[in-house]
Amino acid sequence: MTMQRLTTSIGSTQMVWHALGASTGDASQPLVLLHGGHGSWQHWARNIAPLANHYRVLVPDLPGYGDSDTPPEPTMPSLVNTTRAALDQLLGADTPVRLAGFSFGGLVAAHIAAQRPHVTHLALLGPAGHGSPRRPKGALQDWRNAALAKDDVALVSTMRHNLLMHMLEHLSSVDEQALELHTAACISTRFHSKKISLAGGLLEALATGQRVNPAMQLSAMWGEHDVTCTPHTVLQAVQAAGLPLQRSAFVPQAGHWVQYEASNAANAFVLRAMAGG
Repeated sequence: MTMQRLTTSIGSTQMVWHALGASTGDASQPLVLLHGGHGSWQHWARNIAPLANHYRVLVPDLPGYGDSDTPPEPTMPSLVNTTRAALDQLLGADTPVRLAGFSFGGLVAAHIAAQRPHVTHLALLGPAGHGSPRRPKGALQDWRNAALAKDDVALVSTMRHNLLMHMLEHLSSVDEQALELHTAACISTRFHSKKISLAGGLLEALATGQRVNPAMQLSAMWGEHDVTCTPHTVLQAVQAAGLPLQRSAFVPQAGHWVQYEASNAANAFVLRAMAGG
C-alpha cells in the first residue's frame, strides 16, 4: 500500500491529510484518526498500516499542528469547525465515517460527532476533557531553549524525560522513533490545547453526539498508567452520565500514549470498536 498525501482548504486554512488503504477493506466508510495535543498525525505511526488492512484510514495534522495551517482563531470551536468542514470537503457531508481520537484528539472527535450525524462509531483513547484530576509522575521540563540553541544532547534528554513523565510508562518504550516523533511534533505545535483539555466538556459533547445520532457506537480505552486521569474514575463518570458505552478497556503496563506503547492491543481494540453495531 502507498500512503497518499491530501490537502483540504477551508477559507485560508489548509489541512494536510495522510490516507492509506484506499484499495483494501471498507473504503466506503473511512476510519479517521485524530492525534493529541503537541502531536501530529504520527501519533498513530504504529496503527495506520494495521488498520488500513481493514479500512481506508485518513489521518490529518489538526489545524495548528504539523504541516497544517494554524486555525483562524486559537479556540476550540475554530479548530473543530475547520476540521469538520475539511472532513466534509474531503469525503462529502453525508458520508458515514468511523472516528477515533487520542487525548486532545478524543475531545475534538467528540465535538465533531456532536455536529455531524454521520459519525457511526467513535473510539476514544485516553481522551482529554474529562474534567477530573491528573496524576502526574513528575514535572515536565522546558525543551524550547535547547531547541533554539540547537543543543541536540539537551533536547533529547529533555524529550526523553517528558515522554516518561507524561506519555509512556516504561523507559524501553522511549525508543528512537518515539523521541523523533515527539520532538518534531512539539516543535511544530502552534495550537496550545492544555487549558482547553483541562476545562472539561467531554461528557457534554458525547451526550450531544448521542442525541445527534442515537445509533452511534461509543468505545473508550486507556493505558493503566495514564497520568492524565484515573481511568476507572473517567469510565465511572461516563457511565454515570448515562452514555451508552459499548466497550471499554484498560491496558496493563501502558501509559497515556497507549496506541504507541501497546500498539497491538490498541489496534485490536479499535478494530473491535469499529466493527460493533
